[in-house]
Amino acid sequence: MDIQSEMDKIGTRARAAQNQLQRAKTGAKNEALASMAEFLRRDADDLQRANRKDLRVAEEGGRDAAFLDRLRLDEGRIEAMAKGLEEVAALPDPVGEITDLRYRPSGIQVGKMRVPIGVIAMIYESRPNVTADAAGLCLKSGNAVILRGGSESLHSNMAIAERLRAALGRARLPLDAVQYVGTADREAVSVLVRMDAFVDVVIPRGGKGLIERISREATVPVIKHLHGNCHVYVDASADPDKALRVVVNAKTQRLGTCNTAESLLVHAARAGDLLPAITQALQGKGIEIRACPRSLPLIPGAIAAGEDDYYAEYLGPIISVKVVDGLDAAIAHINTYGSQHTDAILTEDLGSAQRFLREVDSSSVMVNASTRFADGFEYGLGAEIGISTNRLHVRGPVGLEGLTTQKWIVLGDGHIRA
Repeated sequence: MDIQSEMDKIGTRARAAQNQLQRAKTGAKNEALASMAEFLRRDADDLQRANRKDLRVAEEGGRDAAFLDRLRLDEGRIEAMAKGLEEVAALPDPVGEITDLRYRPSGIQVGKMRVPIGVIAMIYESRPNVTADAAGLCLKSGNAVILRGGSESLHSNMAIAERLRAALGRARLPLDAVQYVGTADREAVSVLVRMDAFVDVVIPRGGKGLIERISREATVPVIKHLHGNCHVYVDASADPDKALRVVVNAKTQRLGTCNTAESLLVHAARAGDLLPAITQALQGKGIEIRACPRSLPLIPGAIAAGEDDYYAEYLGPIISVKVVDGLDAAIAHINTYGSQHTDAILTEDLGSAQRFLREVDSSSVMVNASTRFADGFEYGLGAEIGISTNRLHVRGPVGLEGLTTQKWIVLGDGHIRA
């Protein structure tokens, strides 16, 4: 197969579909989203059958438990995909929204209109739910999307995409508003991220290696979704019950996600009374503790942490632990070793909370809450296409508004410039 030729065809179809989609009414888009949810529920058995093929290959390839968890589609996750699509349908349509309209001394009115970005290339690994989330968000925001998931989830993704395209047909919207690149050839990705004539932005979602590769090869603008080395810092004034509950949830609620806590920092004044109970609870859930020299004597069964542990996104049952001398040291550690994803402080001190919010350089910063809340659904976005660690043009969970841009509009009545 000539990859370049095939990808050009996909790009041409995507651009044509997006031009049609710009004229689509909100009702038609919502009808398609509702049908997408309906078809996923209706064909749940077929989706799980396709997913079992991917799981079988992954198991035979020796993939670990965290990877298999990310790949797995069960009834609950299919229902979550369907609900996510319905949530997106229920959200206001951002396309065409006019803001900041005001009169100028000349008599003209100047404002901004929200419009789709255009054609979005979504490149992702392992999680089949991204197929539905990305398609739903792109549709509602008026964008065509080219989807390319990892080879490990090929059967699952193609089965989901087939249902999404059927729903577009029912709503009389262009089928090519959602296209799935069905080849496992890595060259397809290299071509896709250089298709400036057809693609307006690339959104990679996956491991650090994928993001680095896309950033290196792309000539199309990239919204980066970097790895999640998320921290929880337990401050001197932290409430013990809150600290225990939040740390355990942030680490163990689900191990293989980018918003799972990978690093625990504890104020030196509280290490003696809080660390033993917190780490015992983590160990009770099968978490391995990699501890700094100051915390190691306080944690039976822990092993010594190395420098690499402070940078690590484990995506598994491991957490690094470090005792720090205070808020300044905690912030410095996070800004040095973190990935600018999500970080949290546990404190009852308002001043410490405010400083943490201002000075930690991450896309989501939290006070007395689990890092697991860094999620488009939890933020009220319906779903998310990814969590951007960019500074431009969007940061944090990317929902409908993040998939649009703005253009200036001018309203006059025969006005001319003097």
